[in-house]
Amino acid sequence: MARPVSRWMDEDLKDFRDLARTFCEKEIKPNVENYIANKQVDRDLWNKAGALGLLCTSIKEENGGGGGTFAHEAILIEEQAYAGDSSWGASLHSGIVAHYIEAYGSDAIKAEWLPKLASGEAVAAIAMTEPGTGSDLQNVKTKALKDGDDYVINGSKTFITNGAQADVVVVVAKTNPEEAASGISLIVVPTSTPGFGRGRVLDKIGMKGQDTSELFFEDCRVPQANLLGAEEGQGFIQLMMQLPQERLIVATSNVAAMEALLDLTLEYTENRQAFGKAIGKFQNTKFKLAEIATEARVARAFLDECIERHIKGELDIESAAMVKLWCSERAQKVADMCLQLHGGYGYMNEYPVARAWADLRISQIYAGTSEIMKEIISRFLKSGDVIPR
Repeated sequence: MARPVSRWMDEDLKDFRDLARTFCEKEIKPNVENYIANKQVDRDLWNKAGALGLLCTSIKEENGGGGGTFAHEAILIEEQAYAGDSSWGASLHSGIVAHYIEAYGSDAIKAEWLPKLASGEAVAAIAMTEPGTGSDLQNVKTKALKDGDDYVINGSKTFITNGAQADVVVVVAKTNPEEAASGISLIVVPTSTPGFGRGRVLDKIGMKGQDTSELFFEDCRVPQANLLGAEEGQGFIQLMMQLPQERLIVATSNVAAMEALLDLTLEYTENRQAFGKAIGKFQNTKFKLAEIATEARVARAFLDECIERHIKGELDIESAAMVKLWCSERAQKVADMCLQLHGGYGYMNEYPVARAWADLRISQIYAGTSEIMKEIISRFLKSGDVIPR
C-alpha cells in the first residue's frame, strides 16, 4: 500500500531520496550483521557518506554543509530505517551535534569542525547523560573549571551514541557547580585531548550495532575558546533550543520503522502458509494488518505536519514532545503486532522484525522519556485553547 507523498517533498528531494536509498541499500543493508557483530559501523562508512554529500545536509554551505533543510536529514533517516539499520549514528552526528556547533560555536570552532563532519573525516557525539543523571540535566556532575586560558574537565558520561568512534564530543558540564541550570555550559572536546578516555561499548538489548559507550574525563584540558556560546551558563538554554529537532529525528525514525515493518509483515503473511492457505487470508491477520496500516498512516500524517512546520521554523516545544511521544509509543505497538504475526520466526534475531522490536524500545527513553514528554505537554494545556473559536 503506497502512502501519500509528503507535502514537504519536491523534485530535488526526490533525487536526494534516490541517492540516499541507493547508498543505504548498497553500503548499509548488506553489512548490518557485521555492524552488530562489531558493535559499530565500519569507519569508512562515514567517509563514503561524506563523499556523496549525505552528511550535514542541513548545515549551511558556507560552514561546509549541504545547505539543505531538515527534510534532507529526514530522508536519510527514513532510508536508513527502510534498510533495516539502527547502527549508524548519522542522525545524531548531522542533525544534532553539527547543529550545536553551527548555532553556538565561534567562527574558528565552526571552521575547524563542520567541514570535517560533512566530509566524514570526523565523527561527532554529544555527552549529556551521566551514570547518576538521566533526564535531570540540571544536576550533571561533570565539571569544567577555568585554569588560566583553559577549562579542566573532570567527570564521566554514559550511553553516548558514536562514543567509540567520535573524534569530537560536545560535553555538557558544570562551569559553575553552585548553580543548577544556569551553571551548565557546552564545551567542544576533541577526543585526542589528553585526559579524555573511553570505556566499554555497552551491551544493550537493542541497537546492538551502535557504539553506545562510556566516556571519561580526567583533568582533560581544552581552551576556553571551545565554549559554545558567548558566555558561560548558556548550556541548558542551548539544549532546550535544540531538543525539538532531536525529538523530531526520533519520531522520523519511528514512523519509517513502522512503514518498513508493515511492508515486511505484508510480505511474510502473503507467503507463509498455515492450514492450507496464506496466513494473510485469515480474518484476524487482515484485521491486525489493517490496524497496523492505520497506526502508520496516522503517525505519518502527524510527523509530516511537524516536519513541514519545522522547515518553516514554526515547530513549537509541545508539538515536538507530542510527536515524539506518539510516534515512539505507536512504533513499539506496531513492532509488537508485527512480531506476533511472524509467529516463532518473529522471535528469531535473523528476522528484521525481531531486531526492530528490540531496537525501538529505546525510543520511549532517549531524547526525553515518554513520562518527560507528558510533563512537557501538560505545561502547555490550558482551557479555552483547544476548541477553535
